[in-house]
Amino acid sequence: MSNRSFADPQSAPVRDFYLGRQPILDRNQALFGYEMLFRSTASGPANIDTDMAATANVIAHTAHLGLEKVIGDAVGFLNVDAEVIMSDIFVFLPRDRVVLEIVDSMPVTPAVLARIAELTSHGFRFALDDVASDAPDVQALLPLIDYVKLDLRDMPHSALMRLTATFRQANKKLIAEKVETRAEYEACLALGFDYFQGFYFAKPAVMSGRKLSPSQLAVMELMTLITSDADNIEIERAVKRDVTLALNLLRLVNTPGLGTGYRIDSLSQAVMVLGRRQLQRWLQIMLYAEPARRGQNLTPLLMLATTRGRMLELLAQRLRPGQRNIADVAFTVGIMSLMDTLFGMSMAEIVTQIPVIDEVASALLHRSGFFGELLHLSECIERMEEHEDLVAPALRELAISSDELVELEMAAFEWSDTVVRYAI
Repeated sequence: MSNRSFADPQSAPVRDFYLGRQPILDRNQALFGYEMLFRSTASGPANIDTDMAATANVIAHTAHLGLEKVIGDAVGFLNVDAEVIMSDIFVFLPRDRVVLEIVDSMPVTPAVLARIAELTSHGFRFALDDVASDAPDVQALLPLIDYVKLDLRDMPHSALMRLTATFRQANKKLIAEKVETRAEYEACLALGFDYFQGFYFAKPAVMSGRKLSPSQLAVMELMTLITSDADNIEIERAVKRDVTLALNLLRLVNTPGLGTGYRIDSLSQAVMVLGRRQLQRWLQIMLYAEPARRGQNLTPLLMLATTRGRMLELLAQRLRPGQRNIADVAFTVGIMSLMDTLFGMSMAEIVTQIPVIDEVASALLHRSGFFGELLHLSECIERMEEHEDLVAPALRELAISSDELVELEMAAFEWSDTVVRYAI
């Protein structure tokens, strides 16, 4: 085993990697944590050695990178192998905010067990990833770990039931991985899983005759006024007709991430200071925030939509500098890309109900055109375990370096986290 030290952030350059974060939700579908996935663009798909090197380098740079930018208030799950565990990089990690996730390929040696025991005594928590049995290696690690992750894709239901019962009896927190449908979520809920990792919450459940809530209708009507070039006074009157809408809008436009530098106290001031495009942006965010305020817990969807919107906006700014309109359209594409889930309608129906330009419709319906390419890249990064072989070609196509991508990702994560705190 290598005695390589990762302790000096300057010793290992963070190059040629990108990161994804996969949400982990609790039994109420509220955000609990993120698995942070680091991939090396220099390696081929699923190269565990280079992916672990990417993870180790990023951990070493945590002080510089700022873990809180990636995970916000959530818990961060980080993959580790024997080399990482035996290294001295842990001084950089906030132990109350991370769970170290042991990869299933790691040989369990007495030295590794002793090191894990030492780290747990210092307050670090561990998870076992991709557990497929209660084999001797698993049994040896079990007393030292808090979480067990079971992959739904690779396990027959009978084995899932048996292992769930075994690990619950051992008082371990259970995480279901790769939960892709509501039905899978409900089945795992019934089995007693504590947490759920996957994008089931972002899948549209299309219902015929679905109607928008009164407050969502009010927001939509206001957005229509803005896009139809109504007078400012007319826009202001429309906002004032819905007191809740007015209060929530004022709270949102005073988000620190907006960067105005001073407080906006009136609706007329909001319209004047923000301009119509920015006002439309906050209304789009409010569409996602409103169900969360009614206790329907759409926070993960709100988080995903705002991250996507900001990511696309930053990518557009980088690729088409000085073209403000392009960046605003990119934000709209990102945030509208999850409205089929939000409204329970097909995307085709949404683009007929909400007036959008042809380029936006093409991006949302077919992932085509400039905005479609940006959306495709963002979705590939979110789902990197399934689509990591598509990320490098997409980066090349857009002429973006992995360094630039990470910088934009960090900014998008941080912005989204700030906005969501204010939105709900």
